[in-house]
Amino acid sequence: MRVVESYVGGQWHTPSGDGVEVHDATTGEPVARVGNDGVDVAAALGYGREVGGPALRRLTFGQRAGILKTLGAYLGEHKEELYGLSTAAGATRPDAWLDIEGGAGVLMVYASKGRKELPDATFLRDGDAEVLAKDGSFLGLHLLVPREGVAVLINAFNFPVWGMLEKVAPALLAGAPVLVKPATPTAYVAEAAVRLMVDSGALPDGALQLVCGSLGDALDHLTGQDSVFFTGSAATATKLRSHPAVLANSVRFTAEADSLNASVLGPAATPGTAEFDLYVKEVAREMTTKAGQRCTAIRRALVPSGLVDDVVAALADRLAKVVVGDPRREEVRMGPLVSLDQRGEVERAVATLAAGAEIAVGGPAAKFEPLGGDADHGAFLAPTVLVARDASGAPASPAHPVHDVEPFGPVCTVLPYGGIDDAVDLARLGKGSLVVSVFTPDAAEAGKLALGLGPHHGRVLLVDERCGKTQTGHGSPMPHLVHGGPGRAGGGEELGGIRSVHHHLQRVAVQGSPDTLSALTGTFLPGATRREGGPHPFTKHFEDLAIGDTLVTESRRITVEDIERFADLTGDHFYAHTDEEAAAKSPIFGGRVAHGYFVIAAAAGLFVWPDPGPVLANYGIDRLRFTTPVKPGDEIHVVFTCKERSPRRGAGYGEVRWDTQVVNQEGTVVAAYDVLTMVATREGAKQ
Repeated sequence: MRVVESYVGGQWHTPSGDGVEVHDATTGEPVARVGNDGVDVAAALGYGREVGGPALRRLTFGQRAGILKTLGAYLGEHKEELYGLSTAAGATRPDAWLDIEGGAGVLMVYASKGRKELPDATFLRDGDAEVLAKDGSFLGLHLLVPREGVAVLINAFNFPVWGMLEKVAPALLAGAPVLVKPATPTAYVAEAAVRLMVDSGALPDGALQLVCGSLGDALDHLTGQDSVFFTGSAATATKLRSHPAVLANSVRFTAEADSLNASVLGPAATPGTAEFDLYVKEVAREMTTKAGQRCTAIRRALVPSGLVDDVVAALADRLAKVVVGDPRREEVRMGPLVSLDQRGEVERAVATLAAGAEIAVGGPAAKFEPLGGDADHGAFLAPTVLVARDASGAPASPAHPVHDVEPFGPVCTVLPYGGIDDAVDLARLGKGSLVVSVFTPDAAEAGKLALGLGPHHGRVLLVDERCGKTQTGHGSPMPHLVHGGPGRAGGGEELGGIRSVHHHLQRVAVQGSPDTLSALTGTFLPGATRREGGPHPFTKHFEDLAIGDTLVTESRRITVEDIERFADLTGDHFYAHTDEEAAAKSPIFGGRVAHGYFVIAAAAGLFVWPDPGPVLANYGIDRLRFTTPVKPGDEIHVVFTCKERSPRRGAGYGEVRWDTQVVNQEGTVVAAYDVLTMVATREGAKQ
């Protein structure tokens, strides 16, 4: 039997007491002992703040992203150990794939986003600067800076790897050390994953700690810099949220709690349509994946009243083909629930639902022999479908327990509805859910349902035949999109790409002069001092460029011949450029004007250095605006300033953003944009 250890203060800690004994979900045999006697959780929090936090905050987003990439790759290389352990919790190979490969995948997604979407810095700018003085001498802007506390991550039993890593990845990327508390029934899987991450050598000391068993008095020691991310029951979330220290210190608290997720079969998805078949397949898959032990699983199937019998018959046929048994057997498609206690909870929930509904498929009383499993000691339960409707066939009343009771297992209740508005009303009765899905070939139906369901759900999945094979599934949160839901679902958000990184940062408004704020942010801001003169900036290597380095070019007179030649070259004969009489009547132009794209092309001719040099390529233009028409006879010049520098470690070059203003003879800016270039480092230029 495995003795599950905690990892705190940079050391593994073996509990000396009896702890809690965890059993194999298939056989009932003891698997692990979980406890944390002797662990000083307050000291662990202090270690995270004093050792882990400073170490992470010294690193840039790019360096932290590198850590995530190493962790993801290392877990991928050692995944078979985790697969082996997961079977004891009732997970089939596909179930464990969602957890193990999905968890490693989240690390890799955030590693990629950190490298591509975040600056090589330790903080973020949030939006543009605000000019707070008429003469431009006083600015304000928002920064997102790492907080100095610990992110306490409290996870559920169903996804011991993914559930942990979807919280760990954005926290570490933000520079926040984490203290993980896994659920006891699967703590042995989470401990093995943490052990692998520690063994990878990628983590700074104190960046990741693990407390198995009870958290003890941990919440008593939280400060206003700490945060809590919780997955579990709404009742437990409420208890933790209302802890005196959490309230007194305004501890950030994000919860993912109970969720009576629904899936809607649209009226147009009749039997024989691809969407009808996709719907039945999805409901059955959600019922049987992880034995229905997913916070995103479909609990309520909303079906047009005239199609209820068709859906139930189709579900019965599909579920009859699902092999239930020992998850170690290759032919098994659904394993047991995580424990006998969990099976008991689900059976009680089914009994409550059945008081006002018909059990159409399965049920606790259904007799079946799990393949290779122990029916007496294993936590097996047949996939169960209920139908909730009154004697007339109308939908169940708003007071029906189907809108309040979440059977956390392979259970789904079919609810008939009349029209689309009725479907929306039924879904709302869940009081807030993580996800709702809609299956229909009718885009208008899908749109109406999406907007009606949106306020009550964290995610809306719309499925038609075209995306039927590529959609990622009702129950599968993606790291790119937010995962959470309003109301009883917890009211929080996790994941969501870089949005979840922001959860761990403090937004602070900073005010000062343009020069001070430019120096602070490493960005040339409006009104900052430009440094003119010296060598052409395109002759400088990346390291030699400074923010504010500026080239003011010579002028060029724009002629009618220029405009006509550009029109002939490009085929752009828009009247404002080629027809003086028509252009004169324009309320905007009042005569012929140069093409905007000619203006920026001519501007490039003024500032580009023609000879080979450190500038390797121009890879784009951002924020382009044409602010004033340029007419024949106007003279333009360019004010070209180094705005931002972003190193690309190991690439031999960095990326430089140039503030570019095209100015006419009257000093009026006629076009403004950012030019993006790759500039070689001195070392890169030698290669």
